[in-house]
Amino acid sequence: MRIVMVAESFLPQINGVANTVRHVADRLLARGHELLIIAAGPGPDSYHGVRVIRARSFGIPGYKEFPVGLPDPGIERAMAEFRPALVHLASPFILGAYGLRAARRLGLPTVAIFQTDIAGFARQYPWFAKTDRAVWAWLRRTHSRVDRTLAPSTSAMAQLIQAGVPRVQHWGRGVNLDLFDPSHRSEQWRREISPDGQPIVGYVGRLAAEKKVRRLAELAELGCRIVVVGDGPDRASLEQTLPGATFLGMRRGAELASIFAGLDVFVHTGEHETFCQTIQEAQASGVATVGPAAGGPLDLIQPGETGLLFEPGQPGSLRDAVSFLLDNPDARASMAARGLRRVQTRTWPAVVDDLVDRHYAEVLAESAAEVAARPAIGRAARVRRAA
Repeated sequence: MRIVMVAESFLPQINGVANTVRHVADRLLARGHELLIIAAGPGPDSYHGVRVIRARSFGIPGYKEFPVGLPDPGIERAMAEFRPALVHLASPFILGAYGLRAARRLGLPTVAIFQTDIAGFARQYPWFAKTDRAVWAWLRRTHSRVDRTLAPSTSAMAQLIQAGVPRVQHWGRGVNLDLFDPSHRSEQWRREISPDGQPIVGYVGRLAAEKKVRRLAELAELGCRIVVVGDGPDRASLEQTLPGATFLGMRRGAELASIFAGLDVFVHTGEHETFCQTIQEAQASGVATVGPAAGGPLDLIQPGETGLLFEPGQPGSLRDAVSFLLDNPDARASMAARGLRRVQTRTWPAVVDDLVDRHYAEVLAESAAEVAARPAIGRAARVRRAA
């Protein structure tokens, strides 16, 4: 089957959207499908032999490393020449909306992946704070025109349905169990980070306003070492806010896997996550997790079983959750073990197979049935007019 993937973000960007597109593409290729990738921003023009068309883009304040793709008439021509069976829209915004328009003009079925709470992020920045309603109106219009929208969590599904988006279904995210594994724990790394043997609490993710990383300041008096992995526009100010923390910058691959496995507690502070992939990666690494009682983490953490949730609007709630885990090593180990078991079936191949065998297949069948019904509808209309 030939599939066009229109991605708002792709390599060399490192974020949830780009990573998901990469994993989906890898599995589709492994299953023998043919791909064309259309992506925003500069980057490689091929991926494992797949042609990547790069759309013109611009950077926005606070998100310059996340290029916003612009419409290009060449995109529709390339899609028409490729003759796909289906168009996959990865977190559609501007480029994705144009890809949707091209797909509709070409009569191609579409599946859209809702992955980024753009409106929630916008509210964190003064220059975009008043645009959240306009953003949601745009997203609602876009997703209402696709054949199926897939949301990664029950929270994201409810958000879309409440906004009036039809044909919403659930599709989660996989985790690379070959990479993230407790066996990658390095005692040498732990001694380097915490020479006095204090427990290590870590955050992995973008350092930006919407991630609420400043809340880690609540942990300053808990007798632990705080490790922050990632980069972003707030790094300099966070280094001042968290003077006792160790900032490691961007890490990936085996090095990141070793860091995850070396933590005693993983914390994610952002409350606008439609899924929160790093929680799954921490669980796969055999680490107890703490996340906000909002958005995607509500599906990933069963309080007291696979981790703990804190109340985003309640000062001290994060500190209390982390403090409990640090003070109760048996409970911490138990939650880490249960979290590890939870993700064992959530491999990327299994998740992408579900995307293809269920969602793609159903959308293609519905599209074929609709096409088959059109002549009959036309004949019925002509009979009524004759009568």
